[in-house]
Amino acid sequence: MSDSFEIDFNRPERLGFPEVIFGASKPLPVLAEILQSHQSKGLNALATKVQADKGAALQAQFPGSFYDETSGVFALEEPEPREPEQKQIAILSAGTSDAFVVNEAYYTLRFLGCAPNRYNDIGIAGIHRLLSKVEALKKYRVLIVVAGFEGALPTAVGGLLPQPIIAVPASVGYGVSADGTVALNTMLSSCANGITVVNVDNGYGAAMAAYRILRSNA
Repeated sequence: MSDSFEIDFNRPERLGFPEVIFGASKPLPVLAEILQSHQSKGLNALATKVQADKGAALQAQFPGSFYDETSGVFALEEPEPREPEQKQIAILSAGTSDAFVVNEAYYTLRFLGCAPNRYNDIGIAGIHRLLSKVEALKKYRVLIVVAGFEGALPTAVGGLLPQPIIAVPASVGYGVSADGTVALNTMLSSCANGITVVNVDNGYGAAMAAYRILRSNA
C-alpha cells in the first residue's frame, strides 16, 4: 500500500456507505493505485470529478470500467441499483446545462444501490414544465434540485412539494452567475421552509445527504 493515502475500508461498517474518491486533484498513478486497492479486494469503487484524459486512461487500465464524461464519474464497474426503482429519490434540474451535476448525483446514488429518476430541463423560465410534473413528484421521498443562473427552482419546488429538498447550485450562467454564487445565495436565502443547500456543483454531496435521509427512515 502506498504511503500517500490510506483507504477507509471500514466506512461501510461505521457509517453504512463506502468511501468515494475525489478524483480531480489526484495524479493518475495515485488514482489508479487507489482503484487497484479496491479491485484487489473484490470491491467496486467510485471516483468523482475525474477529468476526461484521466478517465480515458483509467478505462484502458481497468477493462469493463465505467466513465461518464459529462459528470466525470468513474467506476470500476457500472453503478447498478440493488433493488428495483421504488420512487425514493428524484433529481430535478432547471436546464440541460446542469447535466454534469445531475449525473454526478445520479451515478453516486446508483453506486449506493438506489434507483433515482431524473427530471431534466424543468426550470422556472417555463414554469409549466415543473407544474406538469407535480403529481408525479409527490410519489418520491426525497428531491434533489439542481439549478444555475438565479437558482430559483428549489424555492418553487419547496412551495409545491412537502418532501425533504436538497438544493444544489450549479456554476451555470454568465456574468455574475457564472461561478454559481448567485444560485448559492438564492438557495441559502430561500423563503421555502426547510430546504437544505449543498456547495456549488456538489452533486455527490446532495446524493449522500439524500441517502442518509433514506437510511434514517428505513
